[in-house]
Amino acid sequence: MTDIHIRKIGQTGRITLNRPKALNALSYKMCLAIEDALDAWATDDSIKMLVIDAEGDRAFCAGGDIQEMYDTAKAGNYNYGRKFWRDEYRMNAKMFEFPKPVATFLQGFTMGGGVGVGCHGSHRVVGDTCQIAMPEVGIGLVPDVGGSYILAKAPDHMGEYLGLTAARMDAGDAITAGFADYYIPEDQWPALIAQLEETGDYSLIDAASSEPTQGKITGHLSDINRHFAGATLLDIVNSLKSEDSEFAAKTLKALGRNSPLSMACGLEIIRRGRAFDNIRPSLEQEFRFTYRSGESGEFVEGIRAAIIDKDRNPQWTHTLDNPPAAMVMKMLMPLGAEKLTFEKGETA
Repeated sequence: MTDIHIRKIGQTGRITLNRPKALNALSYKMCLAIEDALDAWATDDSIKMLVIDAEGDRAFCAGGDIQEMYDTAKAGNYNYGRKFWRDEYRMNAKMFEFPKPVATFLQGFTMGGGVGVGCHGSHRVVGDTCQIAMPEVGIGLVPDVGGSYILAKAPDHMGEYLGLTAARMDAGDAITAGFADYYIPEDQWPALIAQLEETGDYSLIDAASSEPTQGKITGHLSDINRHFAGATLLDIVNSLKSEDSEFAAKTLKALGRNSPLSMACGLEIIRRGRAFDNIRPSLEQEFRFTYRSGESGEFVEGIRAAIIDKDRNPQWTHTLDNPPAAMVMKMLMPLGAEKLTFEKGETA
C-alpha cells in the first residue's frame, strides 16, 4: 500500500505514514494495516522495538480520512462509520498495550486519528514544529481514539481545557499534558532513527533528549484550574463569563466554535476516564458517542461546515447557555449487544 510503508529494518519494525499531500490523514485501510503489523510483530523475536514516523514536514498525521464517513452518514448509512471507529479503536488499544517499546516521531500536526497512532507509544518524540490537538468537538465528535484517556490523566484540569477548546499544544505543552515524552530537535531525527534501526536500543532516545521551553498553555494552568473545575459545561462557561480577562475572552471564543453537545459529552468522558487504569474503558465510552454521532449527534453538520462547504458556520442544535444535560446521558448510555469488545470481526 503506497499510503503507508510497513517493513522490518535491522532490529526494528518500521511504519511510515506516506500521504504527505493529505497531511498523512489516516484511512480505514491504513488502520487495518497498522493493526496487522502490530499483531505480527508482537511475538516476532527479531524485532526489539517499533519506530513510527511520517513523510513530509507539515504533519505526522492531521486526523482521520472522514470523507466516506460523511458521505455514508449523510445518506443515512451509519454502519461504515461505526465499523471504522470499531476497528480503529481496537488498533489504538493494541498500540497502547504493545509489549515492546514504540517510538513515534511527531512533527507538525498530530491531531485526532494521528493521536491514536502517535501518542500511545512508550517513547513519543516531539520537536519545534509540534502542534498536537484533539479537535473533535469542532466537528460534532468527542476526543476519541483513546485521546480522552490521555486527557483524563493530564495534570489538574488541563485535560478538560484541551478537550473542550481543541487548543493546539507545542512541544512543552504536549510533554506536560502526557501526549509526548521527549523533546529532540527535528534535524537530529534521521540520524537517531537510523541508530534505532541498527541497534534497537531505545535508551538512545533518552540520551538525545533535552528540556523544551515551557508550553504556552502550561503557563495558563492556574487560569485553567480556576475555570475548568466546574462540574458541568455550563459551570465552566459561567465561570469564564464572570471574569474580565484576555484568557477568559479567548477561551469563550474557542468554546463558541464547538458543538455544545460534543463538549458536554467530552467533559463527561474525560471525567469518567480518571477512574480507569487502562485505555479500553475510555475507548468503550468514546464508542458509545461515536456509534450514535451520525444518527443522533451533530457529526454530519460539523463535517459539512468544516470540510465540505467550509463555511465554518455550523448550526449546532444547542447553545453554550443551554447545554444538553439529558442528551449527554442518552449519547453515553451503554450500547448493549453493540458495545465495543475489541474482537476482530465485530460487525457494526
